[in-house]
Amino acid sequence: MPIAADPTRVPPQISSENRALVDTHHEPAILLSLDYQILYANQAYQHTYSEGEKLTGRHCYEVSHGYSVPCDRAGEKCPLLHAYESGQKTKVLHIHKTPRGEEHCEVTTYPIRNESGEIAFFLEHLHRIDIATTRVVSNDKMVGKSTVFNNMLEMVERVAPTDTAALLLGESGTGKELVARAIHDRSNRADKPFIPVDCSGLSEALFESELFGHTKGAFTGAIANKAGLVEAAKGGTLFLDEIGDVPLALQVKLLRLLETSTYRAVGSVEQRKADSRLICATHRGLSDMVESGDFRRDLFYRISAFIIELPALRERRDDIVLLAETILQRSVHNRPVPTLSGGVKHCLRNHEYPGNIRELRNIIEHAVLLTDGDTILPQALPNYVKCSAKNTESHSMGLSDELISLNELEKRYLTQAVLRHKGDRKELAKLLGIGERTLYRKLEALDL
Repeated sequence: MPIAADPTRVPPQISSENRALVDTHHEPAILLSLDYQILYANQAYQHTYSEGEKLTGRHCYEVSHGYSVPCDRAGEKCPLLHAYESGQKTKVLHIHKTPRGEEHCEVTTYPIRNESGEIAFFLEHLHRIDIATTRVVSNDKMVGKSTVFNNMLEMVERVAPTDTAALLLGESGTGKELVARAIHDRSNRADKPFIPVDCSGLSEALFESELFGHTKGAFTGAIANKAGLVEAAKGGTLFLDEIGDVPLALQVKLLRLLETSTYRAVGSVEQRKADSRLICATHRGLSDMVESGDFRRDLFYRISAFIIELPALRERRDDIVLLAETILQRSVHNRPVPTLSGGVKHCLRNHEYPGNIRELRNIIEHAVLLTDGDTILPQALPNYVKCSAKNTESHSMGLSDELISLNELEKRYLTQAVLRHKGDRKELAKLLGIGERTLYRKLEALDL
């Protein structure tokens, strides 16, 4: 393992060659010791993470996360540890704290060896991921910061720069088209068309015509030549949503398109060349459909080179309020955006969401229509969402119908704060508006 952090250890000397190696990176980059100390930082790193404080001599996990311990001891993947154990370059997706707020960041760590072949330093390069955000935004970026969301985002970053066919699996309403667009936007085809095709809404005859196009007179009503969606996606990305609904008879033609990159318009004998990146999605269990004979095995293997599983909203409890506030920001026009009361947040976090993000959007829009003031209250939520608690606002603060002592209330509140907060105690004390020593004293007294 890397050496345990020791503030008394004298940092090793950095050669001019190693400094130059760090400075060649235009994005933030640092040189790290084996005990996580920042030995040298380029200008981009200082600009991104410095708040007027000296960075060298501090630990990377302190600067990037506000942690008092390395990432792996705080429940996250540690790129330095992985690079040390494998001896190779390692990529990890993290959420980093900056003076501008939290940001998704791809961390690439390179072990640097000395003349004896031993790992002496680590070069860490950081790339900000701009297809997703941890903040409420009015644009169509993906929003989230939960662990499962971050894991999914890491898979998107892995496949996006390639032309590998990606298969998105997830329940209805989990945002598969948004993820497909994110893959397209991070690819080399980003300046070309992104063409979505809803396979579930097309009949067999219409599907073939829409996908491949048709010639004049190919069938009744074909009064002119028409280019298909494969042609429209030329140079870009073709997104086949709900591919599990493609008729079995058409699956063989789709397979031919994928294997040979050629197709024929309906009514034509001319072979045409296709040039598009394929992304497919479905909420159905394709493996089971293959076994039952409802989906071609060869087509399944062709579209599933890289599978990304999208988490259901009930698996993203930490993202629910953030998503709700984002939906509010995007949907409310010509009036001030109302805030969510504590009781509403409590209800939203505890709902199961069989309809996922699409259902959350409907819930928020319903609540907005029933809200006249500047705060959305639990009474504005649809009946099927309302919590069983009699006084939701009180229960969200850990209260019951009976009056309790202030000491008991403080204990419940601090217990909840400790369980929910993922950073260190210094940051928690700051959030609670008390001194760090005061927080430690209270936690010790309450045996927390």
